Amino acid sequence: MPRVRANGIDIQVETTGDPGDPAVLLIMGLGFQLIHWPDGLVGQLAAGGCHVIRFDNRDVGLSTWFDEEPEPNMATVWLRSQLGIRPKVAYTLSDMADDATGVLDALGIESAHVVGVSMGGMIAQRLAIGHPDRVLSLCSVMSSPRHPSGSFRLTMSLMRMDQNQDTMEGRIRFGMDTFRLISGSGFPFDEEHLNQVATDAAERAWHPEGTNRQLAAIMADGDRGPALAGLNVPCTVIHGTDDRLILPKCGQRTADAIPGAELVMIEGMGHEWPEGAWPGLLDAISGLMERAGA
Repeated sequence: MPRVRANGIDIQVETTGDPGDPAVLLIMGLGFQLIHWPDGLVGQLAAGGCHVIRFDNRDVGLSTWFDEEPEPNMATVWLRSQLGIRPKVAYTLSDMADDATGVLDALGIESAHVVGVSMGGMIAQRLAIGHPDRVLSLCSVMSSPRHPSGSFRLTMSLMRMDQNQDTMEGRIRFGMDTFRLISGSGFPFDEEHLNQVATDAAERAWHPEGTNRQLAAIMADGDRGPALAGLNVPCTVIHGTDDRLILPKCGQRTADAIPGAELVMIEGMGHEWPEGAWPGLLDAISGLMERAGA
């Protein structure tokens, strides 16, 4: 997998498919790495005629970490964001969107169909707002136009989990506990597969400090709704009906904010992308690309 220099930092990138095909840029969510995109889903996108690009966001995986920055005080960041006062953070979602354009620059790609999940959807929105000429279409998956609302019980459960695991077994267990909490009720929980994903992620890179800084960037970004209202790009919003981390109403708000956006609800899907949901995801993405091409 190549590492590219983009926006002043090193970013780990992986590409799949024919570079001559239309580019699809995948942007991952909070604390997750590029390997959290299922290889099977990526392979089906490539087989369908896409040049698929995935990368580690800054502060996670094998991309540049920002450990020289102070640990954010999450209570202060949250309070200031709720009061409409922009908190001081290590970097912003706009910086992370600039990372994405830097990846395209490094690969010699002028524009791409952009698919972002969760925080990645927020980064994708910022990318379309700040660099509309680089975005052929926008697919915002299980995301929100502002700091999202979710189940209070689930949020508190995630916050109580100890990220600072010293052993490989503890890190894998943390990953599995996270997968269980965010999964929906509509698809089987694939214990064997997800355990392998958690193991691969823990062995590849473990950096919970970066997750906290990414979360601070989300809180500091404010309401993107007014800027999204000015977009002129084909858009599809995908959300699971059983998403308890970012509630389905957040998907509706995203679709309402973007002119002409189509909303696709996947029955029973949580904050996840189980294999049973792939047909719906792929149909929505391919349909959006066809609209963009037309």
